[in-house]
Amino acid sequence: CRYEQLYLFKEISAIGLQIDNSLFPALKRHTLHWANYSLGSELPGVLAVIPDRLHKVQTTRSWEFLRLESGGEPKKEWKYDAKFGEGVVIGNVDTGVSPTSQSFRDDGFGAPSGWRGKCDSGEDSTFHCNKKLIGARFFNAGIQVPNFLDQPVEGKQLNQTDLNSPRDYDGHGSHTLSTAGGGFVQGASAFGRGKGTAKGGSPRARVASYKACYTAGCSSLDILAAILAAVEDGVHVLSLSVGAPAADYVADLMAIGTLYAVHKGVAVVASAGNSGPQPGSVSNLAPWILTVGASTMDRDFAADVVFGNSTIKGRSLSASTLPVGQPYPMISGQNACAADQSIDNSTLCFPGSLDPAKVRGKIVVCTRGVNGRVEKGLVVKQAGGIGMVLCNDAGGVDIIADPHLLPAVHCSYSQCWDLFKHLQSTQ
Repeated sequence: CRYEQLYLFKEISAIGLQIDNSLFPALKRHTLHWANYSLGSELPGVLAVIPDRLHKVQTTRSWEFLRLESGGEPKKEWKYDAKFGEGVVIGNVDTGVSPTSQSFRDDGFGAPSGWRGKCDSGEDSTFHCNKKLIGARFFNAGIQVPNFLDQPVEGKQLNQTDLNSPRDYDGHGSHTLSTAGGGFVQGASAFGRGKGTAKGGSPRARVASYKACYTAGCSSLDILAAILAAVEDGVHVLSLSVGAPAADYVADLMAIGTLYAVHKGVAVVASAGNSGPQPGSVSNLAPWILTVGASTMDRDFAADVVFGNSTIKGRSLSASTLPVGQPYPMISGQNACAADQSIDNSTLCFPGSLDPAKVRGKIVVCTRGVNGRVEKGLVVKQAGGIGMVLCNDAGGVDIIADPHLLPAVHCSYSQCWDLFKHLQSTQ
């Protein structure tokens, strides 16, 4: 067989196929402007051939800062007029959901009416939905295709447990879904910092999770399948904090899927991306999508890294810090590579990639990407490290205050250049 059907999209008269590499030349001959993914297929009955693309996934005080509440008391427009989203179902396409999160407790919720969705636990028998988290599904046929456009997916690593369950093994999906529709969680804090009542924008809404993103990223084919399933299930709002470089709408499966959703009366909200501030760096630009960008906040969780005569400022929510006033040895993940590991893995501080003999008692500098930020700190700690500096890669813009498991600071790409130069000069 030279092709395998992955999905059948009856709603938009489309199919998702994995094709044999030998078919690429024929497709390129029969599809005009293949490189631009344009319309104009010469195959009988085929309007377009669209290659799959890889997408990437993109606080207690937020609502006070946005003036939706004052002194912790919600204003009437939010509480009474919008009723905190009562009766609304929010679908979230992301890395899944953690069903035991306090944000998704179903206290005070009755059985939903008109809901057609389901709770597909896959191979995870411990995963359960409730009257708040009323649906969970996962879509992974696209991400498991070995190659996109006859090219291997860079850094592709697939965890089979992650693949076959709606559970969130990354944290991004639980974060974005609780931001949109998380319930009231009193006394929330990160190691005592930022204390308050955590809640989403629509805390009385019900939520459903559609997992289409994994360690390697999000296949646009899986995203499309998730969008169409969410519409069929009966969601009222779709939230997608995923994105890829801008493409023509006719070649963007996410744009095509969301157009169908809007046509069916579903409001679609998507992230503007993590890139910028250069022109043309915003993603999810289709005019039927409400594209939302992050703003500044009136608080910060700052942390400093001091080396030589320099200080760089980052962010952290680590439970502990290293005592000030004494020097600590530092090593890059690249130079702490274990004998049986690749430098690429140790630079990213992958599990098992660091040599304990080189790391013990030191601060390790890790590069952001592929595996989770907090996981990198755990890898350092397990190897005997006493702290971590997490540096953005060239594509990273935001720096995030995470609740790390050891003293750790997240710094920008430009700041880390000075740190790496210092490490090279002191070797």
